[in-house]
Amino acid sequence: MTKGNRFGIGPVDLPAEPRRPRDPGPMSVAVREVAASAQEASDSLVESRRQNAADAREYRAARESGRVILSLGLDQIGVTALPRDRMDLADVATSEAMEELKASIRERGQREPIEVFASAAGWELKAGWRRLTALRQLREETGDPRFDQVLARVTSGGEDRAALYLDMVEENVIRQDLSFAEMAHIAIELARDPAAGVASVEDAVGRLYRALHKVKRSYIRAFVALMGQVDLPFPRAVSRDLGVEVARKLAIVSQAEVAGLQARLARVSREEEQAEALRLFLKPVTEASDKGPDQKFEFRIGEAKVTARNGELRIRAAMDFTALDRAELDRAVSAFFAALGE
Repeated sequence: MTKGNRFGIGPVDLPAEPRRPRDPGPMSVAVREVAASAQEASDSLVESRRQNAADAREYRAARESGRVILSLGLDQIGVTALPRDRMDLADVATSEAMEELKASIRERGQREPIEVFASAAGWELKAGWRRLTALRQLREETGDPRFDQVLARVTSGGEDRAALYLDMVEENVIRQDLSFAEMAHIAIELARDPAAGVASVEDAVGRLYRALHKVKRSYIRAFVALMGQVDLPFPRAVSRDLGVEVARKLAIVSQAEVAGLQARLARVSREEEQAEALRLFLKPVTEASDKGPDQKFEFRIGEAKVTARNGELRIRAAMDFTALDRAELDRAVSAFFAALGE
């Protein structure tokens, strides 16, 4: 009797069920590969976007701080958004120094970038007028395409207006390439700029030249006072000491004497004549009362020699005064006395 249960029925051995193969089929493999590739691409895209955003932030920061240099077309850059710190641009453009700069660029290329800032109208020049002018002259003279582009350090221009003035003059001040008259000139221009928000010329001097020694700032203020009262035909030619002394005297003399100095300056045509007019202004009006009737002083205005004594003024020049029309001579002499306040 078979053991197992009361009916003598034992367990039935069923045939083993065939096991389904576990290896993925071609379609499954393809789907998995596509999914893996999509995930990898998505991760790569996310990382690429993150890196691009970081690069964009770094680029903007670099451009704001003036660390980005671009190659720009010469005609893309405007030069009128800011007044130039140099006063005699026409003379600078034709000077021997400009020719030397052009020779250097022609031989070695542009070594230092100019500085530009972005405005609504496009790129505007901040600093580097001489380099930009040299490249423009070389392009016109040679037609060489090497001189069609200029290397420029760029900023957004989002900084305040006074900071643009400061950046413009800083390079030349550091190189001691600006005269006191030019430093005073740009301070006056900054104070006049309604968009700069600078209350006075005194504030402008402090803002632009705070890195300079206080003595040098006092010289700049003296030239501000000088140029605020008289028009100098050759401001760059005025030496520091002469300009400061004239400014000091202008602060204590009458308006008639100031007008007399302005009249003399209006007639000069050379730097030497300007210096002589300023030195003459510094001399006492008369020395006769202390030194007697025989005292005199002499000076030159151009080719003319002037001798002044108590009660006498003699002008010797290479011209025939008798050939002049009497009315014209009368007007000239009358204007002379009017300039002296007589």
